[in-house]
Amino acid sequence: METGSVPRLFLVTPPRLDPESFVTDLAAALARGDVAAVLIAVETGERDLEAVAKALVPAIQAAGAAALVENSTRIAGHAKADGVHIGTTHDDLRLAVDSFRPDRIVGAGSLTTRHAAMEAGELGVDYVFFGRPKGDTHADPHPQALDLAEWWADLMSVPAVVMAGHDIESIAEAAATGASFVAANRAVWEHPDGPGAAVARASALLRDVDRPG
Repeated sequence: METGSVPRLFLVTPPRLDPESFVTDLAAALARGDVAAVLIAVETGERDLEAVAKALVPAIQAAGAAALVENSTRIAGHAKADGVHIGTTHDDLRLAVDSFRPDRIVGAGSLTTRHAAMEAGELGVDYVFFGRPKGDTHADPHPQALDLAEWWADLMSVPAVVMAGHDIESIAEAAATGASFVAANRAVWEHPDGPGAAVARASALLRDVDRPG
């Protein structure tokens, strides 16, 4: 997950999917723009999550993106993912950092206060995530996520990911915070013109956004 002067797209999978059919949508999305990472965040049991991860990780990596698994270092390891996203407890995050870094990526989620974000950053995580991966319930990004991302990007060196809303145009508002990555879920997978068109539009918005400073 390399950063650059232009913010990069961070995709989050739908909470429920059929891996065989979803791979087609995923390939279409990854082919149409610069995607830094895909977070596999499926609401299912561990056995099914592992099967989904093993089906999706190769496709994600083949496109040059980092494959991340939500809340399971075990499944991330079994699926040969590039890393893990921890949105449970601070202790879980510490254990993930101890076992995965520096060889694999560890991201911190469920950060609703500045204090929580700073504690996560002090552990040596690779990114902090503001908003919830499945929290795009409104067209626009959550105001708290925007505020935290803007504060963090202005002061801290650890990259920030900020969650966009379910309208693809909200990518621009999220990127304007200065965050290194903008996450999208429903805005891509539920786009009326398909995920490929959504990623193409998101990439254009990210290239054109006015950044702070």
